[in-house]
Amino acid sequence: MTRSEDSKTLSRQRYGMYARGYVTSSTHARGVDLERLIEIVQPRADQVALDVATGGGHTALALSPHVERVIATDLTPEMLGAARDFLAEQGATNVDFQPADAEDLPFDDANFDLVTCRIAAHHFPAADRFVTEAARVLRSGGLLWLQDHVLPEDDATARYVDGFEKLRDPSHNRAFSEAEWLDMLSRAGLSAEHSEQLTKRHFFIPWTERQGCSPEVVRELVRRLEQASAAAREWMQPRRLGTDEASFVNHHILIACRKS
Repeated sequence: MTRSEDSKTLSRQRYGMYARGYVTSSTHARGVDLERLIEIVQPRADQVALDVATGGGHTALALSPHVERVIATDLTPEMLGAARDFLAEQGATNVDFQPADAEDLPFDDANFDLVTCRIAAHHFPAADRFVTEAARVLRSGGLLWLQDHVLPEDDATARYVDGFEKLRDPSHNRAFSEAEWLDMLSRAGLSAEHSEQLTKRHFFIPWTERQGCSPEVVRELVRRLEQASAAAREWMQPRRLGTDEASFVNHHILIACRKS
């Protein structure tokens, strides 16, 4: 088994176990980022959208009132089932669900007006392959909306922050800086029309519980927050460590790019 296959197997296993927690997670279910998606992408009623790595289905749900149809995909069958149940409960009737690998999408060329991928690409073993696949299935003039963890441009701080995320969730492959994302998208023939960053504050205890972290891992995560460099602390903004209200932030990038 290759390293890429190992990584995908690990993702299936972990997100199969924790699927329901991601449906109910307030971090994923709500937020200004979903509002920004609709404001910036401006989906239309005649469009067909593809939501890659749909997770709990929150992006597909946000899009569904605005487009003709959404195809929601995920690598993990249990996650896809949880998303299907959730959207049925919400009354969404124009969303179809299909298992799919983000790096090998089972769709024809030029098949979608809009492709979205929200808070998932850091799990992909080859994010550049996902970007190439997204460009392939987009129609000419179509839009890719990407949201994911973003790293600082400073290499040492970036490695520290990414290592912190990977310790909590071993299926985390790696995140990228804004410059790395823009370069990757450009090489796939996609032109960025909008890019912004935002922060999300996470309460530490539910953040670790969502991935079933052991007490040893939790202690090490706390140690890393306490002993982070000044640059890493400025990036992660930890508060009230050692209390039930402990929290920190991670940074997200929101990019809209068009296939010319």
